Amino acid sequence: MVTSTPFTNSAEVYKWISGFINFEKGQIKRDFSLDGMKILAEMAGHPEKCAPAFHIAGSKGKGSVTGMITAILEASGKKIARYASPHISDFRERISSGNSFFNEEIYTLTGNELKALVEKLPPQKREEPSFFELFTLWFFLCARQANCDIMTVETGLGGRLDATNILDPLMSIITSIELEHTEILGDTITAIAAEKAGIIKKRRPLVLAEQTDEALAVFREYAARNESPFFYFPEWAEVRNVRLDQKGTIFTLVLQNESFNDLFIPMPGEVQAKNSSLAILALKTSLSEITERDIRQGLATFTLPARFERISDTPPVVIDGAHTKHSVNVCLQTFTSLYGNGGILVFGCATGKDVLSMAELCVRCFKKIIITKPGTFKESNPEEIYTAFLQAAERFKSNIEIIFQPQTNKAIEKAIELAMEQELPILGTGSFYLAGEIRKRFFP
Repeated sequence: MVTSTPFTNSAEVYKWISGFINFEKGQIKRDFSLDGMKILAEMAGHPEKCAPAFHIAGSKGKGSVTGMITAILEASGKKIARYASPHISDFRERISSGNSFFNEEIYTLTGNELKALVEKLPPQKREEPSFFELFTLWFFLCARQANCDIMTVETGLGGRLDATNILDPLMSIITSIELEHTEILGDTITAIAAEKAGIIKKRRPLVLAEQTDEALAVFREYAARNESPFFYFPEWAEVRNVRLDQKGTIFTLVLQNESFNDLFIPMPGEVQAKNSSLAILALKTSLSEITERDIRQGLATFTLPARFERISDTPPVVIDGAHTKHSVNVCLQTFTSLYGNGGILVFGCATGKDVLSMAELCVRCFKKIIITKPGTFKESNPEEIYTAFLQAAERFKSNIEIIFQPQTNKAIEKAIELAMEQELPILGTGSFYLAGEIRKRFFP
């Protein structure tokens, strides 16, 4: 796995890191712990301390909030290093200089630095680091090499034992919580909230999105225990006058002592107004120099792949990485409000998802549904998905055509063919990986 040959580009670094255990692919072969990450960070001279950081966790919306904070900070003139997951089209989306890539020299230099660190581990520990631990340390090394002003860092899984949680951040931000990764994080909202609350640090502020009562109780307790200033969104801010069209979302944000009228973000959806507002609250409570101009300019230029992203006009094609009942419901509400019922759905999801609940939402909104695999990155059972959609259609007596095409590329082409023939819009959802496959069809 470890080689002495120096890397010459970022793709070689990524290929090497991909040879380690990857929990995103379900390769869980050891207990989660921060011990290995702390050892590597110490060996590297603690690059995670190179700049102040915003640390973002949550079940839904954390990628959007991370990107929005990044965009606003960039508009203010600051040099940002952003860490996010998963990637949609290019692995460098995970490690970026703001909303652009670092130059290749930075990726390559730090990749060789990372490899040298792993080679210095005792032989019996050389295969111990995981893909995500190494990718996270690669990010911190890039951020240090680039002399960034601020880091915006999204957790990968959970929070308490996530590799990013070696940070002592400027502020912790937690988006909405729902049941996810229950085999690892716990099977109750309370248990999952406790894992996310693990990013709350001593006397560091917490900005919290609206939560259920049971999750809110957990976060209040953890914030009090850590003497963390506590900013609960419903107590500090209000979103008003949300208006959607196919170009994006306009809304008003009212804070306790300031209002922002007719803010615009080029991403349709009420949820994006809420995500934007959470990002603004975090910035206004932590960095007094952020101006209204920075906020407006940052939001107006912000986009994020596979978050209700329109990637084609003829036919209209929207992709979204929604993969839970709640997020699919939000996606469908936005799609049908803009395009009406009766379009075409391309759906595929990873094994272990609540397929029937998502199917019951989908069968009421489309004329044709094509079931497929979400690419090859994660394990999937398209036959099981197809059966669930048939059951849901029967239950709701939906007069729709459900097509089974497990080959992802053929499913995408079939959807485009039908959409062109019948002048119908397409939605691709159920997985970020499926969204990425559809995106590659239009942006090879």
